[in-house]
Amino acid sequence: MLQAMRASAKYIWIIIVVLFVGGFLLAQTSGLLGRAPVTSTTAVASVNGEDILATTWYQATQNLEQEETQRSNQSISLDERARLQDQAYDQLVSDALLRQEYRRRGITVSDDEILQAARFSPPPQLMQAPDLQTDGQFDPAKYQRFLSSPMAKQGGLLFQLEQYYRSEIPKEKLFDQIASDVYVSDEQLWRRFQDANDTAQVTFVAFVPERVPDSAVRVSDDEVRAYYDTHKKLFDRPGNAKVSVIIVPRTVTSADSAAVRARAAALRARILGGEKFADVARAESADSASAINGGSLGAGPKGRFVPAFEAAMSGLKTGEISQPVLTPFGYHLIKIDARKGDTTTVSHILLRIQQSDSAASRTDRRADSLARMAASTDQPAKFDEAARALQIPIIRAPVVEGNTLTVNGQYIPSVGPWAFQGAKPGETSELFDAEDGYYLARLDSLTPGGTLSLDQAKQDIRAYLLRQKKIDALLPQARNYAKVAAASSLEQAAKLMGMQVVSTKPFTRVTGAPELTQAPEAVGAAFSLPLHIVSEPIRSTGEVVVERVDSRIPASRAAFEAKKDALRAQAIQQLRQARVRDFLSNLKAVAKIDDKRKQVEASARRTTQ
Repeated sequence: MLQAMRASAKYIWIIIVVLFVGGFLLAQTSGLLGRAPVTSTTAVASVNGEDILATTWYQATQNLEQEETQRSNQSISLDERARLQDQAYDQLVSDALLRQEYRRRGITVSDDEILQAARFSPPPQLMQAPDLQTDGQFDPAKYQRFLSSPMAKQGGLLFQLEQYYRSEIPKEKLFDQIASDVYVSDEQLWRRFQDANDTAQVTFVAFVPERVPDSAVRVSDDEVRAYYDTHKKLFDRPGNAKVSVIIVPRTVTSADSAAVRARAAALRARILGGEKFADVARAESADSASAINGGSLGAGPKGRFVPAFEAAMSGLKTGEISQPVLTPFGYHLIKIDARKGDTTTVSHILLRIQQSDSAASRTDRRADSLARMAASTDQPAKFDEAARALQIPIIRAPVVEGNTLTVNGQYIPSVGPWAFQGAKPGETSELFDAEDGYYLARLDSLTPGGTLSLDQAKQDIRAYLLRQKKIDALLPQARNYAKVAAASSLEQAAKLMGMQVVSTKPFTRVTGAPELTQAPEAVGAAFSLPLHIVSEPIRSTGEVVVERVDSRIPASRAAFEAKKDALRAQAIQQLRQARVRDFLSNLKAVAKIDDKRKQVEASARRTTQ
């Protein structure tokens, strides 16, 4: 079998070489690599001395973009591209760190281990493949037949499986070494159960910093400087920009919606007339991820989908096809494939609601006019002239580096990343084409990111220190109040001193109380203070609280014992995952990682200007 895996490798390597060369040429022609400073040997990062090449990063990003495009059946915006670039970079860095750790620990993988894993531990993607299931469950016999089939050999699947296990088996061995000794004792498990199930209810009075005037406390310049020097990393800031945006929307009318509904009804008639639902879904559905599987959304419990879709499902019999169902995604035809207990296997055909051809043509012509007048120019006045000529309002908004741009709840695609990719104030973007319209932006101002200077940060530092000193100043007042309340009651003392009394609903250590978000220490104290006794002041970074525990209900030991085995399995799994995450985070924290992406991309931009 391993020979078969490798025999198919030549076809896969042809594809990989084509993709690599294609990706490299794409990077060159699009300006990703530039001409002189950035070459096929340029590194975008160094991980403990091991280079990650720019070409590798671009290819990994391109692969993710292709997967995303196939999944969503939509083009990639600059926001999504930036996210995928970060995802590809993080994965490449993690892969390098893992390879180095395997070598350090002597972790290897044998051919026999690969064979056994391929035969008896199929990847999750294959276990979910509809063609390898029987009655909604993975069928091992079908999988074994598939592995032996000419299709698997000729299609390169066996080689892909070998590469998958060569990556995954060492990772599993490493994670076993890291987390195999995790164990949760009965006492530890009981404490975790108590944290989630002990409840308390309190009544409290909060002393907030606003009670203290600014003039009552003082923060010196030396204190500000000392805080800045000690907490300098807190003042790393992303870049900030101000942009102007013109939008040419693809406005959808009621007539457009009616036309799509009619098309959905026509597809339903074709299926009822004898065509297979799966064939129509493959040819017509806008949900490309499910369309390749004949529209199948798989099996699962209630609550997986939006309410309108769920409501339509609940009224269908097995094998029945719904009338067109409207959701925020468009019109659906829904078919129930199977029901077993609370699990439903369902398929659908999705038709998105879009402009009619004539309306879309008018929108396209308007967008073309905007692009001719104002796109990709360094003359800012042309942007305003285009807006006036086309009678389109200009939207002005701030944008933060690394964040998407949203204005009044509307997502503005691509503009956020563009503002920080080398544009200069006064320049306009290319015309961005998105599903809901066209977007053109002008960069009005730009502040690069970095660590704030002391002068830039001192106002915020002073405000924070001032607040903490006010909280300290509240402690004598709170102690006096607690003394009065202990001699009378929390409520009487509050009335006497003009304070507001707040009562919470029952809460746990895990959930906390919404009313005590500024004083988490008071949440913890609620499970240790005596009942019905007024507490001493409890200081937090947000306020000072004096509280009384009115009720406390302990977790049920009997309920714990009944669930103990399942709780232990769940806890061990969570703790193992946490240990692996901590290990990987620490591996990255102590590594010497030189991130050169900004320099590489800046060089590429300079050589293509």
